[in-house]
Amino acid sequence: MNDQTTDTITYDQLTDLVDLIKNIHGFDFGDYSAASLKRRVTRIMQLQRLTLFDLRTLLTNDNDYFESFLIEVTVNVTEMFRDPHFFKSVASNVIPYLKSYQRIKVWNAGCSTGEELYSFAILFSEENLYERCFFYGTDINMDVLEYARNGIYDPQKMKQYAENYNKTSTKHTLSDYYTAKYDAVKINHSLKKNVLFSVHNLASDGVFNEFQVISCRNVLIYFNLELQKRVIELFYNSLANFGFLCLGSKETLRSTELGRFKTIDKKNNIYQKIA
Repeated sequence: MNDQTTDTITYDQLTDLVDLIKNIHGFDFGDYSAASLKRRVTRIMQLQRLTLFDLRTLLTNDNDYFESFLIEVTVNVTEMFRDPHFFKSVASNVIPYLKSYQRIKVWNAGCSTGEELYSFAILFSEENLYERCFFYGTDINMDVLEYARNGIYDPQKMKQYAENYNKTSTKHTLSDYYTAKYDAVKINHSLKKNVLFSVHNLASDGVFNEFQVISCRNVLIYFNLELQKRVIELFYNSLANFGFLCLGSKETLRSTELGRFKTIDKKNNIYQKIA
């Protein structure tokens, strides 16, 4: 690579890069938040000491590099029971409503490495609903999906996860749900048997099932307004009547979208689809 590095990328250069990626790899970043995408691309260039010319050359000629670039740009930080107050609200406002259902389908959109989906599985398990549930975790990133399928995590992270779990007023200890072996912990099979991880692109893919619960946290903030609207429409069409949309504290429905949803928890942005 060139010795000369660049500290940033302009919005015009970013637009050209987005067009290059779409033309060569068929992946369209056009509806992602430009500010967020600019920050992430700039970070990649700085960490890898790449000029814009270097980056364009790699993206043009190296498919393996594009896969790693995609991971860096799209991967979201996640953890088990992240924002415990959100999970407390799901436990008190969503799960009791579903207890009479014979089948419950839960979609964790943008699931990354799977910790949030397994957190939902634990919540439903503790209410003796797991056997009636099926959990779908989707992401555009095949590498993080493989990580999620394996359900193997760093034991150092489990301490924070356990603290989060304890704050949700749950009924057991987090260690009840995994097996510790040397330098890793593995989610128990009993928690994985009703779980499916698969590729789904919120920017371009459509409805693939009908759900009673959809959780999508810290994902919409990376999309521009038009794509956010399309994704909310996708979620609405994917929810069964009176199903729940769980967005978390950082994302909310706009006033134009609220007419089709009942607000269940304004702070944690949990909504119920109304017919």
